[in-house]
Amino acid sequence: MSPQVRELTEAGRDAPWRLAPTIRTAAIVVILLSLALITRTLPFGKMVEALSNWVQGLGVWGAIVYGLIYIAAVVGLLPASVLTLAAGAIFGLVLGTIVVSLGSTIGAALAFLIARHLARDAVARQVRRYPRFEAIDRAVGSGGWKIVAMLRLSPAVPFNLQNYLYGLTRIGFWPCVLTSWVAMLPGTVMYVYLGYAGRAGLEAASGGRTRSPAEWAILVVGLIATVVVTVYVTRLARKALREQGNLASNSVAVADETGKPALSKASRRGWGTVILSLVALGTMTLAVDVQATPGFIEGLLQRLAGPPRVVLREAYAANPSGPHFDHTDFDELLRRHVSEGGAVDYAGLKQDEVKLKSYLSRIADAPFDALGRDEKLALLINAYNAFTIQLIIDHYPIDSIRSIPSAERWDAVRWKVGPHTWSLNQIEHEQIRPKFREPRVHFALVCAAVGCPPLRGEAYLPRRIDEQLDDQANYVHSHDRWVRFDSESNTLKLTSLYKWYGGDFEQVAGSLPVYVSHYLPTLQTSLNQGRKPNVVWLDYDWSLNSKENLR
Repeated sequence: MSPQVRELTEAGRDAPWRLAPTIRTAAIVVILLSLALITRTLPFGKMVEALSNWVQGLGVWGAIVYGLIYIAAVVGLLPASVLTLAAGAIFGLVLGTIVVSLGSTIGAALAFLIARHLARDAVARQVRRYPRFEAIDRAVGSGGWKIVAMLRLSPAVPFNLQNYLYGLTRIGFWPCVLTSWVAMLPGTVMYVYLGYAGRAGLEAASGGRTRSPAEWAILVVGLIATVVVTVYVTRLARKALREQGNLASNSVAVADETGKPALSKASRRGWGTVILSLVALGTMTLAVDVQATPGFIEGLLQRLAGPPRVVLREAYAANPSGPHFDHTDFDELLRRHVSEGGAVDYAGLKQDEVKLKSYLSRIADAPFDALGRDEKLALLINAYNAFTIQLIIDHYPIDSIRSIPSAERWDAVRWKVGPHTWSLNQIEHEQIRPKFREPRVHFALVCAAVGCPPLRGEAYLPRRIDEQLDDQANYVHSHDRWVRFDSESNTLKLTSLYKWYGGDFEQVAGSLPVYVSHYLPTLQTSLNQGRKPNVVWLDYDWSLNSKENLR
């Protein structure tokens, strides 16, 4: 075919793609706007926290398991950049860099071995469709590890593709692996640093530990320096690759091993535009769904990850001669506005808000650190429930506590208990669960939802705390909203509280069925007969626990 005919043929084939630049620009704008909406709505801080809790819950195996997941992603040709960012957020700069560096290097080494020894023909067929392969093969053959280093530092060839590509070249295994490890470090450090800095920003935004101006300056300067160095090294590598000739050039139509012409530059960009447009459509759809159902993702996270795992222990001693705290005001409010079954009259409580705020102000002045064990536990339970009521009143009328913006809900560090300021999650997961060997608290702490245990119509009192907690536990286990046992089918249906806090109950009783059997004689009989029940989780109703919803 003459050059003129080839040029006309390619021009005709590329004609449909002439609008591609305009479409790409529009798609990128849609993606950015959609991501902005998603970022504004989704609890990314909670996502990172959930993943972090899961990894930390594995103990010393956490980093190892994460590294294995990273290796699998690399070998599976999956984008690993998100895992790299997450590693910075979860493990910090130093350990995150070590985990990612080892994971990416081991993954690259396995891909190299697969391409060279296990699936050489299959990989070769795929790689030879890549227009630059022959140029890279020649360059690696003559330049060896130096070319590998430049390619690793430059985005000229996708990272995952390189891992398999080198297995088809003449370079040795160890020169390739060691060079890859060193050359990938700048990019690894940059992405891990981005994740680490992002985690710091999320903690500050959610009211976590505040950093001094000097710490922020060091963090920002370090991030800028990391990005600048990485970009500079990348530019040097790309310049060096251009000097290799065809290695960095944009090839036009070439033939693959089947004899069929490969896509020209314009055609490849055109198909890239189609993919980009589909991504834009997907992100836009997700953004609309997230705006319409803001609690869906958070609910999914809670179902998947649950709260952090803790070790139950008794951290406080009794102090009969110590100070006492009076809960009379809260007791009167509960008796007046909470009916049997835990139905709450929030409209009436809103009219009594002055009295509620007076009780909260006294909690803020409580001598918390000097209180004895039972005094502390009663105060923390009452404080949690009172704070939750105030949170609902602040936004009333609402249909669910999850209608309140995520940042203002359980993670908002705004509630004062004596000299301390905590979030609701901190009160539950840091001050109650790990400091009292008392899983019955899960039947006393009320999150203002129908699925929660009922709000008690009286305040918890130190002198009656054990009796009140036992009464709450008996109430929960006697109502099928939370617990059901069918002895014929040997099926035990439990509130999701048992799923989320299963570890707490197991630490006390050994297993969930054994714990539940303390309150269900029929289950106890079944267990004594050696029958292990099939556990099923009941749906959790997040509707507001108002008197309108609990008639």
